[in-house]
Amino acid sequence: MSSAAAADVIGAIETSNINDHRAAAQALAIVRDGVITGEGPTTRGRIHFSRALDADDAAWCERILGASALASQPVSRDEAEALFAINEAAAERSDDGRFDDLFAKAVVHHAASASGLPVPPRAVALSPDVAIETWAPTKAVGVNIEVLEWIASQMRAKRVSNAAIMTLVTTVVGAATLQLPNVFDIGM
Repeated sequence: MSSAAAADVIGAIETSNINDHRAAAQALAIVRDGVITGEGPTTRGRIHFSRALDADDAAWCERILGASALASQPVSRDEAEALFAINEAAAERSDDGRFDDLFAKAVVHHAASASGLPVPPRAVALSPDVAIETWAPTKAVGVNIEVLEWIASQMRAKRVSNAAIMTLVTTVVGAATLQLPNVFDIGM
């Protein structure tokens, strides 16, 4: 993405003009780039080390996913993939767990909605004040097998070792590990 395009996306974030999943995923990619390099539009005006994720990065992700135009839409696969990439990019964390919480909730929100299960609006599902257990499916019953395989492939392909994502596996995927034993062989 060119620097002009990046500036347009950051401008959209700053003015809450993200109006579709593609723009949100692009904006999350800019956050990822800032996490990787420690530079860029999401790190301006502060000291930011490469491969570090801080509270401001988590706040960027929260603002992007909470864009008003997306409020009634479920988290998309592109957005969830961008969050997996941010998680992978961040070797160091200083955000008090906010990103991990948001990451797990967003992936579960996507998985449940992509499976045709009811999900609350983003403002509820992604809120730091709402426990994932209050709305996430508690069994894999009804969760689409393709979605479960996608989550497993993301977890195998990336360094996913945080507690929130492991909670995601046990919360959403629970019974599927019995039904699909090879899908979740993630070697943790």
